[in-house]
Amino acid sequence: MADQAAGTVETAGTGAVSSAHAANQHLEHNPGRPISWIGVTIAIVGSVVGGWAWMPPFAPPVMWPMFYAGCAVFVVGLFVIAGAKTMSKDWY
Repeated sequence: MADQAAGTVETAGTGAVSSAHAANQHLEHNPGRPISWIGVTIAIVGSVVGGWAWMPPFAPPVMWPMFYAGCAVFVVGLFVIAGAKTMSKDWY
């Protein structure tokens, strides 16, 4: 190990040497695409609105429509995420 040149990695069993950057390229940070961030943000807003409906200050006549509105916004966010193929294109 100590006699290896800096920036090189030997692959196990093959004896081939490649650069450390190419070997660790799959570990680089992937920030995702803007449409994916928009979909996730919409889903989070729906979750917050739906959860906020259960706070004590809201009476049942206000609570249920607010909860269903939050659920609807969450589902819209899921459709945006699915349409953008976030889990297949933005994943490593």
